[in-house]
Amino acid sequence: MASEEGEEANAASSAEEVGRKKPPRHKGKHDKPKPWDDDPNIDHWKIEKFDPSWNEGGMLEEAWPIVKGALKEFGVACELNLVEGSMTVSTTRKTRDPYIIVKAKELIKLLSRSVPAPQAIKILNDEMSCDIIKIGSIIRNKERFVKRRERLLGPNLSTLKAIEILTGCYILVQGNTVAAMGSWKGLKQVRRVVEDCIKNIKHPVYHIKELLIKRELAKNPALANESWDRFLPKFKKKNVKQKKPITKEKKPYTPFPPPQQPSKIDLELESGEYFMSDKKKSAKKWQEKLEKQSEKAEENKRKREAAFVPPKEDTATPYESAKSTSNNDEIADMAKSLKKKAKEFRKSEAQENVRLESYVASNEGSRPKKKHKSSKSK
Repeated sequence: MASEEGEEANAASSAEEVGRKKPPRHKGKHDKPKPWDDDPNIDHWKIEKFDPSWNEGGMLEEAWPIVKGALKEFGVACELNLVEGSMTVSTTRKTRDPYIIVKAKELIKLLSRSVPAPQAIKILNDEMSCDIIKIGSIIRNKERFVKRRERLLGPNLSTLKAIEILTGCYILVQGNTVAAMGSWKGLKQVRRVVEDCIKNIKHPVYHIKELLIKRELAKNPALANESWDRFLPKFKKKNVKQKKPITKEKKPYTPFPPPQQPSKIDLELESGEYFMSDKKKSAKKWQEKLEKQSEKAEENKRKREAAFVPPKEDTATPYESAKSTSNNDEIADMAKSLKKKAKEFRKSEAQENVRLESYVASNEGSRPKKKHKSSKSK
């Protein structure tokens, strides 16, 4: 009995130790404990029955007879293995078209991407092609990826329907891929729209505008051999200005190391603080602190007093101010009149100078004639 009681006590102590142990650390980003892990209202062992309303396209097992019948017309055998979760297609002796096996492979690929069976069967036609665009690896950030994928769909799938109408393709956005069915030209346009949207190069609405303009231009036969660039709109990408990378200027290379900076002790030795006692050091620090405080107090006092400095007042009376303005006007008039008189005086002087010069010139011209006559008389 004693041994049994001892074993029970040991078991209880070991259980307590286990309970006291810290919970293991979660290193992963998504390994953190969730709030619903410890919720008593949730039964984690309950398996709910599948509701057909969850899958609108219908179960693959239900649609397999339709697929089998469509492939039988081209002489291709198919098999659905629900245990392994695989679909296989193979040729038979009745197969005539050698390329039909490639089309059957594309049919399986579309069915695995959740494309409805009636729509996927259309890939067996020669004019129809398919393209599965992988968009999951283009962008790493999950939130951005979800936003850009929703941008491709648009409100109530309006953007996706517009792209389908303009390109003539069937488009299905499912998970990390976009499945498209249509002509080669349409598939090329769809791939460009999808990649530009996920890479954030151009919004799908701008692509829709371009496709609408191209459709109208295609109706005009005169523009068949001309470039349509002048008709298409040019959209500028408006983004927030990114910070320019800081480029450090490269210093010229020198094989010699930089000079050693003086240490704190060296600086104290230079200033003489090293040999001072602790009391003197503390007194010096206190003195420096008081000086800084007094300088700051004076500066603050000057700032406060600047608000109470009265502005310069005009002490002149209204009569004096009017008198000064009238005096200024009189001075201006006098200056104008003096300028006029100076101009007139200069003109009169110029005229008198001209008259004097003409008179002198006439006298000089008459004198040599008299001398000539006197010489003749002699």
